[in-house]
Amino acid sequence: MEPQIKDNQIFAPLKNKWLTLKPEEEVRQKYICRLIESYGFSPEQMDQELQVNNSKRGQGGARADIIVWKTKEDKMAEPQKSPVIIVECKAESITIHEEDYYQGYNYASWAGADFFVTTNLKETRIFKVIKGEMPKRLEEIVDIPNAYKINNQKEVDKLLNQTKAFTRDEFSRILLKCHNIIRNNDKLSPEAAFDEISKILFIKILYERSNEEGQIFSKERFKESRKNYEKLNKEMGTKDAIPFYQNLFARTKKYFANDHLFRDNEIINIRENSFEEIVKQLEIYNLSTTSDDVKGIAFEKFLGRTFRGELGQYFTPRPIVNFMVKVLDPREGELVCDPCCGSGGFLIRAFEYVRDIIERDIEKQKEDIKQSLYQDNFDCLSKDEKEKIDRKVSIAFNRLNEELDTDNTNGRLHSLSYDCIYGTDANPRMARTAKMNMIMHGDGHGGVHHHDGLLNVNGIFKERFDVILTNPPFGSRVERSQKITEADKFTDKEMIAKYTARFGEKYIEALNEVNNNVGKSLLSLFTTGSMSALTEVLFIERCLNLLKPGGRMGIVLPEGTLNNDNLQRVREYVEGRAKILLIVSIPQDVFMASKATVKPSLMFFKRFTEDEEKKYQSIKLKAKKEVLIEYNEELTDIGSKLALKGKESLSKEEKRKLNIRKETILQEVEMKVKVLVKDRFDYIIPVAEVEKAGISTTGSEIEDDLVPLEEEFTPYRKKNTLWKEFDSFFTYHLDEDTIFRTHIVDGNTLKSEIFYKQK
Repeated sequence: MEPQIKDNQIFAPLKNKWLTLKPEEEVRQKYICRLIESYGFSPEQMDQELQVNNSKRGQGGARADIIVWKTKEDKMAEPQKSPVIIVECKAESITIHEEDYYQGYNYASWAGADFFVTTNLKETRIFKVIKGEMPKRLEEIVDIPNAYKINNQKEVDKLLNQTKAFTRDEFSRILLKCHNIIRNNDKLSPEAAFDEISKILFIKILYERSNEEGQIFSKERFKESRKNYEKLNKEMGTKDAIPFYQNLFARTKKYFANDHLFRDNEIINIRENSFEEIVKQLEIYNLSTTSDDVKGIAFEKFLGRTFRGELGQYFTPRPIVNFMVKVLDPREGELVCDPCCGSGGFLIRAFEYVRDIIERDIEKQKEDIKQSLYQDNFDCLSKDEKEKIDRKVSIAFNRLNEELDTDNTNGRLHSLSYDCIYGTDANPRMARTAKMNMIMHGDGHGGVHHHDGLLNVNGIFKERFDVILTNPPFGSRVERSQKITEADKFTDKEMIAKYTARFGEKYIEALNEVNNNVGKSLLSLFTTGSMSALTEVLFIERCLNLLKPGGRMGIVLPEGTLNNDNLQRVREYVEGRAKILLIVSIPQDVFMASKATVKPSLMFFKRFTEDEEKKYQSIKLKAKKEVLIEYNEELTDIGSKLALKGKESLSKEEKRKLNIRKETILQEVEMKVKVLVKDRFDYIIPVAEVEKAGISTTGSEIEDDLVPLEEEFTPYRKKNTLWKEFDSFFTYHLDEDTIFRTHIVDGNTLKSEIFYKQK
C-alpha cells in the first residue's frame, strides 16, 4: 500500500484531503499506510497532527504527527480517551537525534500513551512510555501491538516488557550465541566464524532494505521464501539449483559487487541449520531501520568483546575515539585519514561528526527559508498565494534533502563520503570489516583499502590530509631485511587512469615512490628508519608526511615514546616538523580488554605551516652560527693540523685525539644549539592525566574523565589559535523559482551555482 501522490500533492486519508507534498508529510503518509497495511489499524482509530497538552506544566500544546487509539470509540469519546501510540515523523533524509526522541516522548507522555514511535522510514525506533516521569534513558522495545492485540492488555504488557536495549553487553551475548552455534556445528575459528556471521548480517540488511513493508528477516520468513524458491525450481525443472541460503548470499554479493566485500568464488561456509539458527537469534533486530545502534555494535563491539584475544588489537575503544575526534574537530571539506584503520572506528566517528555538522546546517537553512517566506501576513494571503509559497518551500526542502543523499554526486554528503575519508589496513579481514562497518554507518568506505599503511596507495600519499587519526601497531619492529616488493606495486591500468584523473600528477609521483624503490629496504623510505625500526616511530613520520602543512594529528602511542633516551633523535626529528598540541596519559585499563600490556598516551600534533617551518629553520641556522663562533678558532686550528702533509703531518695517535676533540666540539655545538632553539621556538605543551577513560578492564562502560577534558581543551585551543580554524560554509538563496548555492571558504566565494531551477 502506497500513498497517492500527484501534482506535488499527497493524499492524507486521516484528513480526507490532499496536502502539499513535503518530505516529512511523505514519511507521515507512508507510515500511516504501514499502520493500516501491516498492523491492521483503521483510519477511524487514528488521527494526524493532533494537539496534545501538557496540563501538568502549564505549557502550550504540541502537535503529534500520528495518534492511534485502541478503538474508534475511544477516539470519539467525550472527553477523548488517551491514545495507545504516538508517532513522531522526520523527513527520510534526516538523521534522528537524541533530542528528537525526548521531544516526541514528551508528547506521548502528555497524551497518556503507552508506546512512542519515531521514524524517518529508514530508521524506526519504538519506546516504552513510563507515565508520570521523564527517564534519564529511554527504554527501547521491539514492536508496537497490531490492531488485533491492542485491546488485549496481556499482549500489550508483553510487548512493553520486550525491551530492546542496544547495549554492548546484550548484543555481545547474542553474537556470542551465534559464534557458539558455528563453533558447535561447523568447528570454525573465531575469525572465520565472524566472517560467516558478517555474511548473514549483510543478507539480512539487503532483505530488510529491499522490503518496503519493513519486514524483519526472520527464521519464519526465511523458511517461507525457501519453500517458494524450491517450488519455483521444481516447476522450472532446475536440477542443479544451489541451496536457498547460498542463493541469498550470491544475490547479496552481486548487490555489493562494487564494494569488493567478498571474493567472486566465496560462499557461505556453514551448514544450513546453523544459518537458520543465527537468523533466529538476530531476528529481533531490523538492520534496515536502525542506524548505528545495532549495525555499529555488530562491527565495533563484536570482535572487541567476543574475540578480543584474537582480533581485539584492531579496536580502539569508543570513548578514546570520541575524545580524539572532538579534540581535532574535523570540518566539512577537510580530508581525514587513518593509515592503520583496523575496523574503521576513527573514520566512522569522523564521518558521523562531519555528517552531523552538515545535517544541522541543512536544518538551519530550512528554518531560514521558512522565516523568509512565511511572513507575518501569510494568513492574510489568498489560497493560490499560500499554495505558491508552500510549493516553493517544498521544492527548496526537497533540493536541500538531496544534499544528504550519498548517491547524489553533487551533494554535500556524497562529497564527504567520496572525497574526504581514507584508510588502509594491512590485515585483509580488517580492511574488509572496515568497509562493511562504514557502509552500515552511512558510508565513506570507498577510500578504505587493504594495503601496508607505510606505503602510498590510491588517494593516500604525502601532504594530502588535514586530519590524521590513528592507533598504529606498536612494540614490533620492521626488519632491515624487509624489502619493497613487486606485490606492493599497484598495476591496474584502468584504475590508475581513473585515479590520475582524480588526483592529478601527484598521484603518479606517489606511485613511483613505491615502484621506483622495489628491492630496497622499507626502512630506507623514512628518515627515522636510520634512528629506529619501531613501527610506532615509522608511523609517526608517515603520518607527518601525509599531513598538509598546518594539518593536525591524533595518535595513540606507548607512554613516554618521545621521552625515551634511546629515541632522543626521533623526538628532535618530530620537534623539527611539528608542534605538540596536547599529551594525555590514560589508564592502562583502557586497552586491557584488547590484552594490551603497554600504558598508552594520546598525543596530538600540528605539522608546521610553511611559515613555521621557515621560522624554525631560521632560528636553528642562526643559533648554530652563534654557537660556532665560540668554537670557530679551535675548529679551524684542528682542521689545519689534520690537513698537514709530508714531514709536518701528525702521527696516527695525534690525529685520533684531534678527531675525538672535533667530535666532542660538534656534540657540544649540537647540544647548545638545541637549548637555544628550544628557548627561541618555545610554546606551551598542555599535559593531562585522566584516571578514568570511559571503559574498564573488562570492556564495560564507566565514568569518562575525557569528556570534561575535551570541553576544557576546545576553548583553550580556540583562544590560543592552536591551528587555523577552517571557515567553510554553504549558503542557499531563493529567487523566484531558482535556488542558488554558494560555497564560501575563509570569506571568499569559492563557487556559486544554480542549485535548482524549476522548468
